[in-house]
Amino acid sequence: MRSPVTCDAWNQFLQYVKTRCSATAFGNWLAPINVIEFSSDSITLEVPNIFVKEYVLSNYKKDLCAFLPVNTDGEPAIEFVITAPAKAAAPAISVPLVAKTEEEDGLTFNDVKLNQNYRFETFIEGPTNQFVKSAAIGVAARPGQSYNPLFIHGGVGLGKTHILHSIGHHIMQNQKKLRVQCITTEAFINDLVDSLRNKSVDRMKRFYRSDVDVLLVDDIQFLQNRLNFEEEFCNTFETLINQNKQIVITSDKPPAQLKLSERMIARMEWGLVAHVGIPELETRVAIIQHKAQQKGLKIPSNVAFFIAEHIYNNVRQLEGAINRLSAHSRLLDLNITEELVERTLKEMLQHAPKQKISVEQILKSVAAVFQVRISDLKGATRTKEVALPRQVAMYLACKLIKESLQMIGAYFGRTHSTLLHACKNIEKRVMNDEMLRRQISMVERNIHA
Repeated sequence: MRSPVTCDAWNQFLQYVKTRCSATAFGNWLAPINVIEFSSDSITLEVPNIFVKEYVLSNYKKDLCAFLPVNTDGEPAIEFVITAPAKAAAPAISVPLVAKTEEEDGLTFNDVKLNQNYRFETFIEGPTNQFVKSAAIGVAARPGQSYNPLFIHGGVGLGKTHILHSIGHHIMQNQKKLRVQCITTEAFINDLVDSLRNKSVDRMKRFYRSDVDVLLVDDIQFLQNRLNFEEEFCNTFETLINQNKQIVITSDKPPAQLKLSERMIARMEWGLVAHVGIPELETRVAIIQHKAQQKGLKIPSNVAFFIAEHIYNNVRQLEGAINRLSAHSRLLDLNITEELVERTLKEMLQHAPKQKISVEQILKSVAAVFQVRISDLKGATRTKEVALPRQVAMYLACKLIKESLQMIGAYFGRTHSTLLHACKNIEKRVMNDEMLRRQISMVERNIHA
């Protein structure tokens, strides 16, 4: 084997990246790489396996182009050489291993400790997450027998990890014989890389495929564009499913939108796919009051609503807002008021731009609240279940859209006189129908959310 050479450009790249990634990631992925040849036109890097090559190109291509030569297509001009099998006399590559505890039969694999605060009891339920919580409780009560796999997807900070850890806690408390492993996708990849470097892949396979009864995997989207890692995970997945071992996976997107193989997507769609949505106003208020109560903080109802109306993207932001308010009110001995909220959380408060409201938005919101199909609202069906929601949609269109009645009527395929009749009917009914008034209010909040 040729001796590694010194390359200032490569060292500069390493120094740059080292400040932007964790020590674990650097030790696993970048430290083992050696420069074999370097010229003004190209560089040859020696990597321990194909996984390291894929990881570096997937995560650092832009940075590589900034520090190293590029080809005519603007791609890094890098040739990768896989390390040849070591001979007895060959010097070992000196790579600082990531610190881990050791056992007689090898390394202990990475795992994620369950967050003690993430339990079903502390998860605030609302219309957008009620289904996924029910599914998770079903899985926790009967692992491997109800929904397998359970695939939970939703945006950042909406409670996916909370649900995942809640399942783990419930099983560990009520079915102590079952072995639960909760892990992030990044940790799974790091385990695989460590196993390759330490020649303990068989032990890793044995651990995940034989020693685990419930596998909880967070953030599967990090498996995208990593074919070799994906294949190993898919094999593990199939082995566990075939043994009726429970798998729960979280992601920021549904399976079909992930850049994974058709085989992997099909496997993840085998069981139940459940979505965690953005909590609506009332649930956000309940979350704020719950988080405040945990901190011994009293937040008036009007202030809680004010915060919920202006912080609406995710639960994590709400928690951060409560933490900041708690610190300010205690340190400065101030009561929680809207003025304090505006002053303290100024950069966190979101003011939605005044967007032009469309008939499609109104139809979508009406359909969701009244549980009817949009096609029915636009159609000619005259049943009571459809006629009332259709009139509500017409009423709101006239109220919220600054267009002529003829233009609005055209969207519905109705005349302007039909719209006027619908508006008068709804205006008359809401005076005495509390339920209808609430439903219309909910539709409007959804439109403006």
